[in-house]
Amino acid sequence: MGAKGTVLKRVRQSLKANARNKHYKSLMKSALKSALNSTKDTAEETCKSAISAVDKVECKGIIHKNSANRLKSRVMRHLNSL
Repeated sequence: MGAKGTVLKRVRQSLKANARNKHYKSLMKSALKSALNSTKDTAEETCKSAISAVDKVECKGIIHKNSANRLKSRVMRHLNSL
């Protein structure tokens, strides 16, 4: 049984979606890393941008809402500990 048209289209779509998801996850992880490594003077700004990045990724359906809430909680715990 060879690859038919719909199977090939589905492979193309999944490759495109994987690339898109990887891009947004990478942006989110970079923002989280900078927020969690921030000092007291830059923490407010970086945490705000990290939470925004997590919300955007969650809104697009790339990560689950519970995962997003866990990540945002981690950022806020770091901010409150400073």
